Amino acid sequence: MSLLALLYALLLLTVLAAVWKLWQRPPDVTLTRTLPAQGFAGGTLPMRVELKVRARLPTRVLLEDPAPLTVVPEAQLSAGGLVWGEAHLSFDTVLTLNRRGVYRWTGTRLRWADPFGLFWHSLELDVPTILEVYPGTHGLRLPRLLRPLLSEGELSRTHGLDDPISLRGARPYVPGDPPGRIHWRLSARHTGSGEGELTVRELERTASSSLHLHLDTCGNEVYLESAVRLAASLIHEALELGLPVALSDNAGATPSGSTPEALRLALRKLAEARATPGTALSGTGAVIPPPRPGSNLIVLTQTAGPELLTQALRARGRASRVVIVALPEGFYLEPGENPRRQWVGLPETVRELERRAGVLGGAGVLVYVLRGNMSILRLG
Repeated sequence: MSLLALLYALLLLTVLAAVWKLWQRPPDVTLTRTLPAQGFAGGTLPMRVELKVRARLPTRVLLEDPAPLTVVPEAQLSAGGLVWGEAHLSFDTVLTLNRRGVYRWTGTRLRWADPFGLFWHSLELDVPTILEVYPGTHGLRLPRLLRPLLSEGELSRTHGLDDPISLRGARPYVPGDPPGRIHWRLSARHTGSGEGELTVRELERTASSSLHLHLDTCGNEVYLESAVRLAASLIHEALELGLPVALSDNAGATPSGSTPEALRLALRKLAEARATPGTALSGTGAVIPPPRPGSNLIVLTQTAGPELLTQALRARGRASRVVIVALPEGFYLEPGENPRRQWVGLPETVRELERRAGVLGGAGVLVYVLRGNMSILRLG
């Protein structure tokens, strides 16, 4: 090799090393996403992306900002070109929300190189954006489950919790009346007169003014998706009626309230709910927190295990009414859907629930079993 060729090679290597060194530093990139922080599955959200790039040297830039899975934009942001100085870009699109969940927008990648495209570098940008996608909702007609009774603190003759300091009157004892409500003095008087009849006190009741939903996550994925949609629809109806709402699952409960923050916490819990099939057969995974006194407690379950029934009866001591909605097949007919044939019978736990429905009803625990060929509108 001649001396001249060697000098050219050394010069070329020096230039390449200088190019690699000078363009090793990334350009300054500012990316801002503007979009609503919450949405419902099946809906859409507008989004605007503002991009500002500043490069001290002529730089080839390529930026990609893929959306989270199941969040589908009309157009995917992919911008590139030669930048020297400062460049701005505005990008508008519409997001289609296909599945519930809480998504942290990640994966924004910046690639840059020298003007000749000889050496490319890559960097993942941290652009924190949290998107909460709540379960979709459907129309409901549930007057017996959700109609507000009376304003809190007032007395009702038919609904709500017993008010122990009030006495509306007395009536003859019927099977199923709590022994603690027997009026022993009046009963002794009737016995002494030869009638031999027990008498019970009839109390006024404190009206309900809130809704507590409990989601039993023991079950399969099909059940959970139907249950969270039903829960979201119940929450929507309750807020339309002005009722404070609390939501609980096997992991805990949200605070009761009708504020936007209380609603967001309840819907976020539904967005993050995951099925726990490992305890589905025993039903021991369900833990119902104590409901707010005087509230309506609605329990959504697939397996209706014995432990869940025990806890529902225990919760009845504080709630004005407890409603158990069982979805044994995991799904039901939403409004507008056509009936489906059923090929399997009910599981034994749900059969036992139906056999005990009358006794549970006498204790203030209503039971509804929704099979896969039954419309949700049959509730209530």
